[in-house]
Amino acid sequence: MTSPGPSRPRIAFAASDRPEAQTACARLAARYGSASQETADVIVALGGDGFMLETLHTVMDRGTPVFGMNRGSVGFLMNDYSEDDLPERIAGAGRTVIHPLQMDAWTESGQVHSGLAINEVSLLRQTRQSAKLRISVDDRVRLEELACDGCLVATAAGSTAYNLSAHGPIIPLDSQVLALTPISAFRPRRWRGALLSHQARVRFEVLEPDKRPVSATADSFEVRRVTRVDVHERRDIALTMLFDADRSFEERVLAEQFAA
Repeated sequence: MTSPGPSRPRIAFAASDRPEAQTACARLAARYGSASQETADVIVALGGDGFMLETLHTVMDRGTPVFGMNRGSVGFLMNDYSEDDLPERIAGAGRTVIHPLQMDAWTESGQVHSGLAINEVSLLRQTRQSAKLRISVDDRVRLEELACDGCLVATAAGSTAYNLSAHGPIIPLDSQVLALTPISAFRPRRWRGALLSHQARVRFEVLEPDKRPVSATADSFEVRRVTRVDVHERRDIALTMLFDADRSFEERVLAEQFAA
């Protein structure tokens, strides 16, 4: 008598608004069935990198693994799209665990707004005037005044996104560091940022907030006219992304460092 094989995972499908993502979602749900996100063992996200981030935010409390397939534009966080052998691909996928950043932003009125960021927390000038920021790390002022378009703190997973466009370093996932990267620094002009321990607590103080208003963003969550922003990693929240065994996220990050 043969023993039964392993049960197939309960899959929930989620798609961006792009027509090709919606079509793919309907085809895959018809072929494999679709569980609710609350009862699923895995969520298949169909879209681009932006939608992958959206999906990860929706499972922040549950930690359900997410397997992305590219039906968008960039797709750095996504696997290649194929309708065949999906349960087998999911079963054989490698797991990448990431931890988000906590942003606590104070506004001129004294209110505190909190958000979570999988990629980065960024501060940006709101007007033609450059921003002026004081930067502290673990309660010690490290930069008395940075005149810039902005500054960001990026996770290792987010280091290939906005951080890379701002000429920040690409960070291997197992390095346990964060990137502190200026955006178009004017003074000190030669400052290129810093690599920090993942346990570091970063504080931005906005200088001259009336004259030089600044916004703060945790992924897509934005707070306007901030006066202070605190950032730290939430190790108590673990998010799992699944990648095909032959195209791990670690390999993609490594390959990006040698891209022309």
